[in-house]
Amino acid sequence: MSRGAVLGWDMGAALHLGAALGVSPLITAELLPPIEAVMVRNISDEMCLEANSLD
Repeated sequence: MSRGAVLGWDMGAALHLGAALGVSPLITAELLPPIEAVMVRNISDEMCLEANSLD
């Protein structure tokens, strides 16, 4: 099984999603980076746990 990594989100897509939800681009740009950092860290941790359980 190959192992991968989560590097980050597609911010352009995230900004479009925010716009579709009626969220100001300024607010989206301000809030997304800290949320992204936590999510990437958690997803990476989960991937490591799963990979270690398969070994």
